[in-house]
Amino acid sequence: MMNKTFQQLSSQYRDELMNSVLPFWLNNSQDKENGGYFTCLTRDGKVFDTDKFVWMQGREVWLFSMLYNKVEKRQEWLDCAIQGAEFLRKYGHDGELNWYFSLTSDGKPLVEPYNIFSYTFATMAFGQLAIATGNKEYERIALETYKKVLSKQDNPKGKWNKVVGGTRPLKNFALPMILCNLALEIEPLLDADFMAQSIDRCIHEVMDVFLRPELGGIVVENVGLDGELVDCMDGRHMNPGHAIEAMWFIMDLGVRLNRPELVQRAKDTAIKMAEYGWDEKYGGIFYFMDRLGYPTQELEWDQKLWWVHIETLIAMIKGYELTGDERCLEWFNRVHDYVWTHFKDAEHPEWFGYLNRQGEVLLSLKGGKWKGCFHVPRGLYQCWQVLDRLAKK
Repeated sequence: MMNKTFQQLSSQYRDELMNSVLPFWLNNSQDKENGGYFTCLTRDGKVFDTDKFVWMQGREVWLFSMLYNKVEKRQEWLDCAIQGAEFLRKYGHDGELNWYFSLTSDGKPLVEPYNIFSYTFATMAFGQLAIATGNKEYERIALETYKKVLSKQDNPKGKWNKVVGGTRPLKNFALPMILCNLALEIEPLLDADFMAQSIDRCIHEVMDVFLRPELGGIVVENVGLDGELVDCMDGRHMNPGHAIEAMWFIMDLGVRLNRPELVQRAKDTAIKMAEYGWDEKYGGIFYFMDRLGYPTQELEWDQKLWWVHIETLIAMIKGYELTGDERCLEWFNRVHDYVWTHFKDAEHPEWFGYLNRQGEVLLSLKGGKWKGCFHVPRGLYQCWQVLDRLAKK
C-alpha cells in the first residue's frame, strides 16, 4: 500500500505545479522587450543565454494555452501564451511556415528549419491557442503546419539531412510517436476522416513497426524502411524514456477510440521498458542503451534525465487508472520516490534536469537548449489529474 493517499499525492503534484513551477516560468522566462521566452535559466532563474529555440517557444505557448483551456481561465496564462505566439508568428518561420530551429532574442533566424520538432510544437502551440481564443489565424497556422509535418514524415530533415541517401536508410521512432499526441492535441480543428487516418497510421507505426515482439516486447528507436531490424549502432540504439512516453500517448488514444486492448498493450509495454531501462545499481532509468548490450556511441548514455522519469510517472499512473495493474502502481511509487528525492530542488523553484548515473546533479540549470517549460509542468498536471480521479473513486 502507498505511504500517501491518492488525495495527498494529487495535492502534492498540484501544489508543485501551481505554486512553484508555473510562477518560475511566468516570472523568469518572458521577454518583456521583444516577446517570446528565454529558456536558458540558471538554478535561481537568471537568464544566461538569450537565444530562443523555436520548439521551446512553441512548447511554452502550448503549455499556458492548455492550462487556460483545461484548468482555469487565468488571464496571465493567456497573456503569456499570446505574447509568445505573436513572437513566433512574426519571426519563427520563413514566411512559408517553415519553422526555424533558433532565433536571436529579437527574432533574427540563427539556425535553418531542419528540425521537425519546431513544426510539431508550433502546431501544438497554435492549435491550443486557437481553441483558447477562437482566433482563425492561429487555427490556420496550426493546420497548415500540421500538413507540412505529415508531408515530411518520410524525410523529416529534408535538404538538411546529412545522411547519404540510399546506403543505409533508417526511419526513426520520434516522429510517429509525437504524431500520436499531436493528433489528439488539435483534434477539435481536424476533419474527422483526416483525423482517423492520421491516428491509424501513427498507431500502426508505433505498435506494429517499432514495438518488437521478437525482442521480448521492447520498442526500438530506428528500423529500416521496410520495418526490418538493422545491426549497427543506430539500429541498436534504445531510448527507454521515449518508448515509455509514447505508451501514455497510445493509452490516451486507446481511451479516445474505445480500444481497451490497445490500452493493455501500451501499459504492458511501458512496464517492459521501465524494467529494461532501470539502473539496478543506482536507481533511475538510463538515458540510452544498446539492445544487444554493446557500448553506446552516446557518451551521456548513463545520465538520468528529468523528462524520462516524469514521462514514466505519467505512463504508470495512467496505466494503473485504466487497467488496475498493481505493477503500474509499484512502478509509480518507485519512480515518484526517485524523482522527488533527486530532481526536485529543495532551495529554488523548478526541477533539475540532468543527473549523473549516481543521481547527483550534473548541471544546475533549470532551462536550456533542450529543457524548457514543458515536461515538468505537463507531467505535474497529468499526474495531478489522474491522482485526483483516483482519489475520487
